[in-house]
Formats: sequence, structure tokens, C-alpha cells
Amino acid sequence: MQFDRKKLSNAQLISFYRELLFSRMIEEKMIVLLRQGKVSKWFSGIGQEAISVGATMAMQQDEWIMPLHRNLGVFTARGMSLEKLFLQWQGSKDGFSKGRERSFHFGSKEHHIAGMISHLGPQLALADGAALAYKLKGEKKVALTFTGDGGTSEGDFHEALNVAAVWDLPVIFIIENNGYGLSTPTSEQYRCESLVDKAYGYGIEGIKIDGNNILEVYDTIRGVRNYCIDEQKPYLIECMTFRMRGHEEASGVKYVPKELLEEWEKKDPVRTYEEWLLSNDIINVDELCAINDELRQKIEKDLNAGLTFEKNEVNLEEELKDVYAPQVALPISVELSKTSFPKRTEPMRMINAISEALDQSLAIHANLVLMGQDIAEYGGAFKVTEGLMNKYGKARIRNTPLCESAIIGAALGMSLEGYKTVVEMQFADFVSVGFNQIVNNLAKIYYRWGQNADVVIRMPTGAGVGAGPFHSQSNEAWFFHVPGLKIVYPSNPSDAKGLLMAAINDPNPVLYFEHKALYRSTSGMVDAAPYEVEIGKAAVVQAGEDMSIVTYGAGVHWAIEYAKSHPEISMEILDLRSLLPLDFNALKKSVVKTNRLLVLHEDNLTGGIGAEIAAWVSENCFQYLDAPVMRCASADTPIPFSQELEQQFLAKARLHDTIRRLINY
Repeated sequence: MQFDRKKLSNAQLISFYRELLFSRMIEEKMIVLLRQGKVSKWFSGIGQEAISVGATMAMQQDEWIMPLHRNLGVFTARGMSLEKLFLQWQGSKDGFSKGRERSFHFGSKEHHIAGMISHLGPQLALADGAALAYKLKGEKKVALTFTGDGGTSEGDFHEALNVAAVWDLPVIFIIENNGYGLSTPTSEQYRCESLVDKAYGYGIEGIKIDGNNILEVYDTIRGVRNYCIDEQKPYLIECMTFRMRGHEEASGVKYVPKELLEEWEKKDPVRTYEEWLLSNDIINVDELCAINDELRQKIEKDLNAGLTFEKNEVNLEEELKDVYAPQVALPISVELSKTSFPKRTEPMRMINAISEALDQSLAIHANLVLMGQDIAEYGGAFKVTEGLMNKYGKARIRNTPLCESAIIGAALGMSLEGYKTVVEMQFADFVSVGFNQIVNNLAKIYYRWGQNADVVIRMPTGAGVGAGPFHSQSNEAWFFHVPGLKIVYPSNPSDAKGLLMAAINDPNPVLYFEHKALYRSTSGMVDAAPYEVEIGKAAVVQAGEDMSIVTYGAGVHWAIEYAKSHPEISMEILDLRSLLPLDFNALKKSVVKTNRLLVLHEDNLTGGIGAEIAAWVSENCFQYLDAPVMRCASADTPIPFSQELEQQFLAKARLHDTIRRLINY
């Protein structure tokens, strides 16, 4: 192996050795502890240390890195406390994730490290988001993200590279090509000669390097970093290396040919670099021994603290509290505070109320960016964002490629740098291809390591427009089960504006469902000034005595329409407005008052939100009920296209019969 020191001083060269050796010695200790049953799992990066260490040392301390589970050198080279790392690996509440995550599934804002999730690919889009934040701020920084040879087969890899290329983002993508994805060799992963060839397909530059040569890694990434900043473009680096141990220790390496292990053992990044330092008189044996002894003592000292921690005290209240980031009062911007808002005398359509909420939020929050397909010049599929690009510019009103997963991930990456984002799904149905980012990244990140996801996803939803099974679904129940998300669903223009502004002000991920059929069919008085409707608070639309209808979205209008045509029944209509969290207090108050409850929603019956409401009321309000809780929902079929079939499908078709059964029980 040829090492080229360039203009590096002896002190720098020795510092590289210290970091390489430190990572290796920790790994070796962890394997011993695993065999002793003192740790539960370990993903070894032995043989790959030069990539993690070299890359991290080539970056600035305040630039975001998105590592994976074989990148211990990133964490140690960033100066993270080894004692706290040991506590983390033991599941201690004094670790980086309060005992909620294992190994390297955590991050640290202090160290500018974003924790991975097991799905691997979503990390790449976070780097896009962080890099976009740098670009918008005009900062000379880059984001760096890791993936493996196996990870390049995931759609997230391709989406992230494409977005970075299209948006000219300063991102360094590193592929650690270690020959295997668990036990699957690269010959069964891809057919191109080299993975770096994929860069050219996206119109970006790339290079393949020796990932076991720390000086080559360091020098390449330092140069690439300068390129990304100067040219404002991404870059792909394929680092050739080898994993000397199993995917994780339990899997072993029996599937690896013996001669392959022997070949790569000769290229060991620690030993070959150590030999080069000695042969070039950069360090002597005594100095090497002194470094070894110093690091060994440090590891033993910090390990002892990590292994002797007291058993975690369980506190359910604390666990529940940490699902959501706390809200803070956000001041109105100076510009907007000078604006005089005349009293509005004419009703406003729901679509215009949503547009106004976006407009005023963009004025309030200079760090707010809107992203979505066709939302800039075109104004979006439903023209919600029409005119906003002319007012705020393309940097903040951003058209996106067709890649929902990468855009949601990029939105999360922007949160790392303090940005707010509103992502528009062209139709709520299309969110399925971004599902993983929402439920596993956005929803869990604050609970896992205290990083909030300041992201709103707008979801044009619902039926009544004859759009068929891929443009009319009600999919709010998909997300209702996921802690960490908030879900709002307005039924009228006033709530539409107030809930959207509240969602944008909220530091947590919020899914904002807006019913397409209500866009232009529903009008009402809307305050011209900025305001919030509190998330998690239901509203009594109509007071009544005989029964309660709990509903949301289009269901509110169905209930009002039915109540007007049946004045003989005194109906209380409760508009939930927020689905997560639910307003259980308002729900109970209505049930206590009327003693009969109908839950009405447009979504399918089975597994819908109505089932949870019915179960909760049965458990907590049973003594107040004069009849079973009943549900009225759409049929358990995909939503059909034709008008006749759609009307039959919808819950509204069964509303009369369900109310009669409830009243007559």
C-alpha cells in the first residue's frame, strides 16, 4: 500500500494513527465483552476504520455526518465521550438515547452526527436536507453520508443522488464497498463494473479509491469537500474495503472464502499504516507502545464506568413526555407585526384559507421552505401555492422531482439545521412511497435522541371527486397508530388556516389532511390576521341532547346536512379537528351529555379511527351509555371510480340507517 503524506506534518500523521488505533481497540474490546455476555450485539467495522476516521477528520466539526452501524470512527473522531458511548451500548439512561436505542442508532446535535435507522437508505436524504440548509444560508459547508454496497440497491440511494444532482447540493456520498451485504456478495447486488459508475447516470462526479488507505481517504475527501463548496455540487466516492468479521458477530464469516480473508488481512488499514509510520521514522516503537498503553488505560477506565451503571429507573410519564418535542411561543415577524389586517367581510373558500396560512407563515418564518411536485410556477395540482413563488422565490417554493421518500428525508435533514418545511403530497395516496421516512424517521427521532422534526406534510385527501382508488383514499388511519406524529384534519376554512399555522409553528412532524372536495365547495369567515387553532382540541359544531356524532373532515358536513333535514333528532356534532392527539375530554363530555354515540368517518370501517374511539368510550364511559357505540364508515373495499359506485362506497350512504339503529336501540 502506497501512502502519500503530501504536506501533512508528523503530528497530523500520528493523530490519524491514534484515531485509527483507538477505534480498533474499542472494537476488539467490544467483541470480548460480547463473548462474555456483557453487551447484547455488535456490528464490527474492523478492517474499515480508515474510511470513518479519514472522512471525519477531513470534515469540519460543525458539518453534519450521517453514519451507519460500522462507523465507530466517526463517533470517536468527533470526540464523543467514550464513557457515555459505553453507557449507550449498555442501554443506560445516561447514554445518548436514554436507553431507547442500541449501538449506533442515535445521533448528537452537539457533535453534528445524525443517527441512522435500520433501513439504511433514508440516511442519504437527510444529507440532502442538511446540504440544502447550508446552501440557503450561504454557508461554505458540506454534508457527508455513508451507505454500503448493499444499500445502493435501495430506492432511497437513487432518489437522494438525483435530488442532490438536480438541486446542486454540496453533499458527499460515500459508498463503503466491503464486498458483502450481510452474506450476499456484490456479484448478486449489481451488474455495473463499479458502483461509482452510478454517479455519471445522475450527472455528478465520482471516484473510486482505496478505502483502507487513510491518507488517500483523507486527502480525497478534503479535496472533494472543497469541490462541493466551490462548485455547489454533490460527489460520489466509492471506497473499496473489506469487512473482516460478520455482518454482526453472531452471523460469522463462514460464507467468505478463506483466501479472500487472507488477501484483505494483508491490507489491514491499522497495521499497514503503522508499518509505514515506523519505516519512515515518523514514529518509533516506544512512542507506539506509549500510545497503545494510553488508549488501553482510557478504554478500561471508561468501560468500567459504563459497565457499572445502576439499573435504569422506569418512568412511564417521562417516556410519554419525550415522544413529542416541547412547543415554544414563536413571535410574529417584525414585518408582519407592522401589517394592518382589515376585518374581513366576505367569506373565504377553504383552498384560499390554506393558501393564506402558507403565505403568512412564510412571512413569519424566514426559515420556512415549501417543497412539492409542481408547486412553484404551476402553483400545485390544486393551485394552493399559486403566486407564492413570485412573492418568496424559488429557493423557498421548491419544485421537487418525483421522489417522495427523498423529499421527506430532506425535510428532516433541514430540521437538523433549524429549518421548517412544508412538504406537499400531490395526493395523499402518494405518501405510501414516503411511508418509511414518516413512521421510522420523522416520528421517532425526537424520542430516540432529542432531535425534533419540524416538518408539515400537506395531504390532499378524500373522495367525492370521482378520482378512483389512487387519488381518493382516506389514509389517515395508516399514521394514527404511530407515536410521535400529529394529525390534523380541518373541515372548514377558519380551522384550515388556524390548524395549518399551528402545525407550521409546532416543532413536531404534523400530517395536515385537507379534503379535496371541500377546497372550493366550503366557505366561511376567516380572520385576516395570523392565528392558531390549538392542535388536540375538538369543537362542538352543534349542540344536541339525543345523540352525539363524532366526526371530522367531510363527515362534519354530512352530519350537519343530516341534522338539518331531521330536526326531530337533537344531534350534538363534535368536530375532532385533530386526530392525534385526540381530545378525549371533549369526547367524554359529549357522551355524558347525550348518552348515545355515533362515530362517523370517510375512511374504511375496519381498523379505522372510529374503532379506537369506540373502544375508548366503551372502557371509560360505559356507565353513561344507553346504547352501544356505533360506527358509520365507508365500505371495506378500495374506493371505486364511477360516481354510482363511489356514492355507494362512502359512509354517507349508510348514515341514515346507522342513526336510526342508534336512536331506536
